[in-house]
Amino acid sequence: MNNPTYLNQYKQSLIAKQQELLAANGGRLVLGAAGGLAGADLIDQAHAECEAAVDASLSQARSSERRAIEWALTRLEKGNYGICAVCGEPISRARLKAVPWTDRCRDCAELEAAYI
Repeated sequence: MNNPTYLNQYKQSLIAKQQELLAANGGRLVLGAAGGLAGADLIDQAHAECEAAVDASLSQARSSERRAIEWALTRLEKGNYGICAVCGEPISRARLKAVPWTDRCRDCAELEAAYI
């Protein structure tokens, strides 16, 4: 995984995804459960609460993905990018192309998913 061309491509993919997530974070204002709907009917309040829950879930997922991207960029700098954090084997180029922030090979990721 020491090929500078591939490493640069992965780095550019990571940075692009990082910028995409940062831009998405500023795209919507998240209100509290029924934020500002004191006089609204129950259906409007329920709808607002549902939207707030979805927004919170998406925000949490983006935050988790941002942390994974930051960690991948750190691994790139340290020279251990593309090595599975669990088994120490190289992560396939196909997997890194699909999920450049991953720190697990396909086999280890599948094992982890089976226990979750």
